[in-house]
Amino acid sequence: MSKVETILSQLKDIAANPKKAMDDFKAETGKGAVGVMPIYAPEEMIHATGFLPMGLWGAQGKTVSKARTYLPAFACSIMQQIMELQCEGAYDDLSAVLFSVPCDTLKCLSQKWKGTSPVIVFTHPQNRGLEAANQFLVTEYELVKEQLEHYLDVKITNAALENSIAIYNENRAVMREFVKVAADYPQVIDAVSRHAVFKARQFMLKEKHTALVKELIEEVKAMPVQPWDGKKVVVTGILLEPNELLDIFNEFKLAIVDDDLAQESRQIRVDVIDGEEGPLYRMAKAWQKMYGCSVATDTKKGRGKMLINKVAQTNADAVIVAMMKFCDPEEWDYPVMYREFEEKGIKNLMIEVDQEVSSFEQVKTRLQSFVEML
Repeated sequence: MSKVETILSQLKDIAANPKKAMDDFKAETGKGAVGVMPIYAPEEMIHATGFLPMGLWGAQGKTVSKARTYLPAFACSIMQQIMELQCEGAYDDLSAVLFSVPCDTLKCLSQKWKGTSPVIVFTHPQNRGLEAANQFLVTEYELVKEQLEHYLDVKITNAALENSIAIYNENRAVMREFVKVAADYPQVIDAVSRHAVFKARQFMLKEKHTALVKELIEEVKAMPVQPWDGKKVVVTGILLEPNELLDIFNEFKLAIVDDDLAQESRQIRVDVIDGEEGPLYRMAKAWQKMYGCSVATDTKKGRGKMLINKVAQTNADAVIVAMMKFCDPEEWDYPVMYREFEEKGIKNLMIEVDQEVSSFEQVKTRLQSFVEML
């Protein structure tokens, strides 16, 4: 097994076994984990406590039954799966759960949490251009900090926060480089492997993830760049998984050369800025810089133009929209993006993602037809 295969295998194992990753962390450090609900959260604050931030993005192919009691059938499948898992006690080992509430379903779920882990809820201001919005978010982060300190019995110092901010900024920068390297080497970093590198970062300390990805990048860049005989696509949406779905991309030689997925590149898009202001203010200020996201209000709707630019920069053949079933913010963005794609002659396809589904034949047929059309 080559060094590249060894690193990818390690990251795939972490991505596929979050419970083991949490248990291993606890055995190593004696500390537990804090669950982080989609989509954005001040993870640096959790990291500064010495606890492990753990992304909660549902599960795949799990039949939803208990969750129907608490959520309507039209709640997005991520939230349905999370509710089902918490009803079964899957999250009871978490020391706390941190909620951002950018959509109605997340607001509802934060109030209906059935797990035993304490819940911490905060709100991102949507009128983001105002200084008052920054001050509001600082106040929210101060409340999050107080509650983390209370539930975890720790003190979060400014020095620890500054260290965590530096670690997260480095990880985001390394992951942005990884995106470019994966685009250049689709024969080496296929769709499944690319996703695993992103997903593993949700279940491990960012400094350890950074070290592995740096090593991976170095090993891959030592290889010669080979011409790609398939098609190149930019993907957008909330998430694009499981591996069975990504296997279809590999089967039809669809290389993902860039993405705008909430679970992936949206997480690494914006760094916490340097400055003389305190760490909480600078973390809040980063929210003002977020762009091209369906849950970050943008009255000018620049997401479509951003994706068109990504197509031009990567020489991609098309955009594939991974539409999370019943995700209102994404559905509201889609008509605007579609019109802009059509006006610019950008080939595009929308596929539906539903975590409760275990068969992908319909998606396979649509992707096959799309590739043949390309």
